[in-house]
Amino acid sequence: MAMFESLSKRLEGIFNNLSGQGKLSEEDVNAALREVRMALIEADVNLKVARQFVERVKQKAIGADVMGSLSPAQQVLSIVNEELVEVLGGSDGRNKLDMSGNPAVIMLVGLQGTGKTTTAAKLANFLRKQGQRPMMVAADMQRPAAVNQIKTLGTQLNIPVYSEPMGADPVDICVNSLTYAREKACNVLILDTAGRLTIDERLMHEVSSIRQRLQPHEVLLVADAMTGQEAVRVADDFNKTLSLTGMILTKMDGDARGGAALSIRSVTGVPIKFMTVGEKADALEQFYPDRLASRILGMGDVVSLIEKAQETIDQEEALKTQAKLQQGKFDLEDYLNAMRQLKRMGPLRSVMEMLPGFNKLAAAPEMEEALEGDQLKYIEAMILSMTKEERRNPDIIDGSRRKRISRGSGTTVQELNQLLDTFREMRTMIRQISSGKGPWAQMARQYGGGAGAGVPGMPSLPRPGGGKKTGKAARKERKKQKAKARSGRR
Repeated sequence: MAMFESLSKRLEGIFNNLSGQGKLSEEDVNAALREVRMALIEADVNLKVARQFVERVKQKAIGADVMGSLSPAQQVLSIVNEELVEVLGGSDGRNKLDMSGNPAVIMLVGLQGTGKTTTAAKLANFLRKQGQRPMMVAADMQRPAAVNQIKTLGTQLNIPVYSEPMGADPVDICVNSLTYAREKACNVLILDTAGRLTIDERLMHEVSSIRQRLQPHEVLLVADAMTGQEAVRVADDFNKTLSLTGMILTKMDGDARGGAALSIRSVTGVPIKFMTVGEKADALEQFYPDRLASRILGMGDVVSLIEKAQETIDQEEALKTQAKLQQGKFDLEDYLNAMRQLKRMGPLRSVMEMLPGFNKLAAAPEMEEALEGDQLKYIEAMILSMTKEERRNPDIIDGSRRKRISRGSGTTVQELNQLLDTFREMRTMIRQISSGKGPWAQMARQYGGGAGAGVPGMPSLPRPGGGKKTGKAARKERKKQKAKARSGRR
């Protein structure tokens, strides 16, 4: 994500230098770790946290016979990854919500301007997708627009909201909401409490009273990740008064340096449970320390990518595509549908960031342009400028047809050629996976466990029927198609 992009590039450069040195000396490790410490401090990580982090890595690296290893740089990277996971929250499962109550009460606290009310709606939407029946409570009587805002969000998402007239006591509102939630058979209650511009005695008294009366299962601080070390200080102050059970970091898609996320758990001991990565109602993600550590170190986050795909892919459309693949077919209409499904997963950059080695890929000027622009609209324009016959049989698109399509879509012939080349590469991948033969099929077996297992997160692709050409016949057919394509480009 953008917040860690600078740190990620810096760390990747450090480990690339290490890997180019063969066997490492203790001096090499010390020099690399000095660079790591500087990278963390420049990313706005708490100075004490950065020092402790580097010291732990050094002790493990020197004490793990790294120097004699065949791949010492990878071992150092592995140790850094382990420590980064620990700094971000460890692997003890403390980032999961306590949903044991009926209703389970989740109390959101924080300062004004951190996005507490919109976060309440995002959390309610997230929990509903998990099969829960959430209700939001408008307990912020400090900000006049807060009640109307949460009501509007509730209407948009079709999630019930409990509210009382302005001037009502926030503690009474929260107590009364419990009875209302049981009447409506809601099993999760999300309390949107008041905030202040700064921490003051009145604010702390109010939220402490609510915590004492309702005994919520979760007390989550909503903190703005863009405020850096100020967020760490605020978290520490709230924790001392309320004994927080967790935090939600907002604006993690921003371009700040990200040091708060790397410092906040080490300083306060409170786990981060969620992070928001955009303005939309579904822009809330569970916080997984191991996945974020992998992304920071440029190793990607394939698990999150698969989960996102499973959430957004239209299963009915996927089954139609599967039926076509069963017959060895994949045309430009299918390609356009695939691009639209990808678009639904979110901005292209956020999707690509989950792939291993993204930093190197993004460094190319053409990739940067593709990530920042909206390439889908040009793809749509070109494909929709084709006839139905051309979309279903792209191999008939010769030189004259290319000129007509490019004129009709407001693009150049070169751009159309690039689209057709990309489509052919994808068609080759799909055919190899469905047949169980070739490099793409090997990759599918690695992830899915068998020939024709398919792309991770997608329905399994069955083996095609007996009508598909194989062996010499298939090679002859591919040569014929390539010859047609070359003649069409002239």
